[in-house]
Amino acid sequence: MSLARTRRRRPDTNYWPGFVDAMATLLLVVTFLLSVFMVVQFIVTQVASGKDTALRRLNQQIAQLTELLALETSTKRNLEDNLASLGVTIETKAAENRRLQGLIGAQGDKARESAGRSSALASKLDEQEALGTRALARVELLNQQLAALRRQLSALEEALEASESRDKESQTQIADLGRRLNLALARKVQELARYRSDFFGRLRAILGDREDVRIEGDRFVFQAEVLFPTGSDVMNPEGSAQIAKIARAIIQLGSKIPKEINWVLRVDGHTDVRPIASPEFPSNWELSSARAISVVRQLIAQGVPPNRLVAAGFGEFQPIDPGNTEEAYRHNRRIELKLTEK
Repeated sequence: MSLARTRRRRPDTNYWPGFVDAMATLLLVVTFLLSVFMVVQFIVTQVASGKDTALRRLNQQIAQLTELLALETSTKRNLEDNLASLGVTIETKAAENRRLQGLIGAQGDKARESAGRSSALASKLDEQEALGTRALARVELLNQQLAALRRQLSALEEALEASESRDKESQTQIADLGRRLNLALARKVQELARYRSDFFGRLRAILGDREDVRIEGDRFVFQAEVLFPTGSDVMNPEGSAQIAKIARAIIQLGSKIPKEINWVLRVDGHTDVRPIASPEFPSNWELSSARAISVVRQLIAQGVPPNRLVAAGFGEFQPIDPGNTEEAYRHNRRIELKLTEK
């Protein structure tokens, strides 16, 4: 009885706090990684957009200077018109003064009146001349400002041309790099195609002219019955012997392919459209994938490097014969080998 009470009082182990701590730590790590990614993305975006921002700023400054230049030109034109009008007024007043002086000589009684009027006109003429002098000084100042604006505009145009030149040079370099990259890729593709042709030739020589083994495009195709019993991924003895021959050909070819070509042999499993539903293979996906993996394992057992092999299962979704006959089903049940790049 005492033992039973002791068991009832023993507290249960509580794993919840440890679980919460683990989840919180994981959340903090994910948050930190997201923050670092966002900061790097922001920096890259700012660097990429800095050039466009500088060009837009230069274009805005040029537009502002152009407007200011137009305004100053209009002001100068107005001042020149005023100066011309003042010159006409001065000529008119001078003619009037000469006419008055003639009247002074002809009419003695009106001499004093004419002299006063002449003095007033002379004074007014002096004022007009002073106004003309100030106008000329203002025009000269405007000319100097206009020259300074033109120098600034020229400097901005040079800066813009230099920026455009750098941009064109960058675009040229990018295009050149792209062209060189395309050429390098094309050379690698051509080299791999040459080795693929050599590989298929060796396989054909090894396997002979069998109807159930054929070349289709860039793939070497085995009918599934050559390697596996119906509905199974366990390779039969004949299939194991054929794969051993293929492994030797792969090993010999791999020693000749340059190291800079990152090649792999892809093994693809395919089934026909009729579904399979067994405890071992619930669908055609599982059966096609299991057969491809079985071939890869057999190749590895024969000495082919695992990093040069890829297994893929396509189920019934990549048929080569759309028919619903036994012949079409047999064509679609297949194992394909493809020499390609990673």
